Amino acid sequence: GMNFINDTIQSLTNMRQRQLAHQIINLGLIVTSALMIWKSLMVVTNSESPVVVVLSGSMEPAFQRGDILFLWLGNSSFRVGEIVVFKIEGRDIPIVHRVIKVHEKHDGAVDVLTKGDNNDVDDRGLYAPDQRWLNKKHIIGRAVGYLPYVGMVTIIMNDYPYLKYALIGLLGVFVLTSRE
Repeated sequence: GMNFINDTIQSLTNMRQRQLAHQIINLGLIVTSALMIWKSLMVVTNSESPVVVVLSGSMEPAFQRGDILFLWLGNSSFRVGEIVVFKIEGRDIPIVHRVIKVHEKHDGAVDVLTKGDNNDVDDRGLYAPDQRWLNKKHIIGRAVGYLPYVGMVTIIMNDYPYLKYALIGLLGVFVLTSRE
């Protein structure tokens, strides 16, 4: 009878390993498809990052911290009042602010000045030293739509990094233990 028990244990272990392999493949597929969606959004919206999370309160009440913005760069000229997302050289995090001045030059180049709705002064203090204006190359996209509060997850993870690891751990456990 000993053989029967050994065989049973053996086949159980094989099943477990097969399921584990299956879960890992699933996890891989989820991650891959998320990346593919991201990449295709980049192509479709012609924007380096098609989605950004509002991290500061400088644009309240138009946008709150944690709102997710969908960006579209497009080729039309920038208008005063538009909300754009721009990146300053030497800074990692893009800024979401409103256009308050636009200077179009004869050669087609554009100077743009931005400001946060909630800030008292324009953004010249945020730009790189000696930089007075934003140009097209600094602007990642303009906000064309938003989802309120969804990005709160991102902010919470930024503010409390250990939560990020807890969440990733939980997701891992969830994916590994969920049965088909």
